[in-house]
Amino acid sequence: MRVHVVDPSAYTPPYDHALCSALAQAGAEVSLYTSRFAYGSVAPADSYVRRELFYRGARFAPGSPLRRASKLLEHVPDMLLYRRAARDADVVHFQWLPVQHLDGRLLPPRRADGGRRRPLVLTAHDVLPREPRPGQRAAQRRLYEHFDAVVVHTEHGRRRLTGELGVDRERVHVIPHGVLTHLGEGSAAGLPFAPAGPVVLFFGLLRPYKGLDVLLEAWRGIGGAELWIVGMPRMNLAPLRALAPAGVRFVPRFVSDAELRACLRAATLVVLPYREIDQSGALFTALACAKPLLLSDAGGFEEIARTGAARTVPAGDAQALHAALLELLGDREALESMSSSARALARGDYAWSSIARRTLELYRTLLQQDVPL
Repeated sequence: MRVHVVDPSAYTPPYDHALCSALAQAGAEVSLYTSRFAYGSVAPADSYVRRELFYRGARFAPGSPLRRASKLLEHVPDMLLYRRAARDADVVHFQWLPVQHLDGRLLPPRRADGGRRRPLVLTAHDVLPREPRPGQRAAQRRLYEHFDAVVVHTEHGRRRLTGELGVDRERVHVIPHGVLTHLGEGSAAGLPFAPAGPVVLFFGLLRPYKGLDVLLEAWRGIGGAELWIVGMPRMNLAPLRALAPAGVRFVPRFVSDAELRACLRAATLVVLPYREIDQSGALFTALACAKPLLLSDAGGFEEIARTGAARTVPAGDAQALHAALLELLGDREALESMSSSARALARGDYAWSSIARRTLELYRTLLQQDVPL
């Protein structure tokens, strides 16, 4: 089976790599169509082919207006170029589509040459836009109609798609996000700071919906430990820095895989107090390092808590988060139990071999359907 995995803007290179590797190891012929990752190196392709077809002229600084303008100018011709490349695929599986208002009209047809069926699949990493621009939610709803199947990572995601957007339940399939084991392996860089006590780590893109203000409020009065906030800002950090109590340290930039491994290995606990989420790549990176997790009860986080690898507190509740931080920092046995549960997840339902099997079963089902397109 010839599978194309497509992530035009290279939004999630670790996920793309893990999925493509697992599908290839399960017997598929896999090509990843994407763009150059602007922030650093990515894992080398193993057993699949990586083609950087999109946005080849976008050489401006990451996040700059010139880069965004360049990508927008290239988007339509590159999507049309991919339409031609898709003739070789049996299944096309998009991970992201960055211009929802246009992309439904630019997708490859669901019938290939000779009339054979060529299913289109989309993984809804963000089930609904969290910081929507005008019209974006309606455009995303229309976009889903162009796909034979929409993959979500949690039952929570399925409920939102079917309940809030009215997507046909039969087209929505739950396949978990896998533990990003390759990010937990390999050498680590030097730490950004010399720890003066146990480290509680928040990492990932810094965005308003991730509850950093709640976390900083919850940190007040916690002594003998440090809170590290590590990641590229996508918001104004000045109010957060003003809110930060003693013991908080910021690394407000993109960090390499080796730097992230160092921070994770130094961490006693990872905390992700998101206000809303379906599922999180940061969570599955922390699990790769067998780190105990303190999460909000948003979205699909409760599904991880039920495995024993995490604790949850009500989203937005700084007082409950403060109490949980104090409790866990003083309970070595609980932390060790959560760490053991985290290790087990990488060998069970959240192992990429299991995810590849379920994904290929979905592809085969779609290929066998005889439904007018």
